[in-house]
Amino acid sequence: MRTIREILNGLKWSGSFPGGLESCEIEILHRGAPGDRRVIKGEDILDIAPRALIVRDEASPEGGGEAVIPYHRVRAIRRGSEVLWKKGAPEKGSVI
Repeated sequence: MRTIREILNGLKWSGSFPGGLESCEIEILHRGAPGDRRVIKGEDILDIAPRALIVRDEASPEGGGEAVIPYHRVRAIRRGSEVLWKKGAPEKGSVI
């Protein structure tokens, strides 16, 4: 099974997908948000680190800061209406 990091790096670096990482949305578990979910735009991902995503966070106390999102909080990766990865879903083949 491909890891979240492998999928995101594939989108960022492969060049095979129009819009690349910027065309994606990542749904995360975010306690206190409506439905305990938050959507992060691919364009807001600053780094795909080994254990977490580093994202632009305009809601940070200092404004324009960064947030660290551990991969275990990622619930889904989407590009438009296409679901590229979903937590708990069986892998149907390589997307990237």
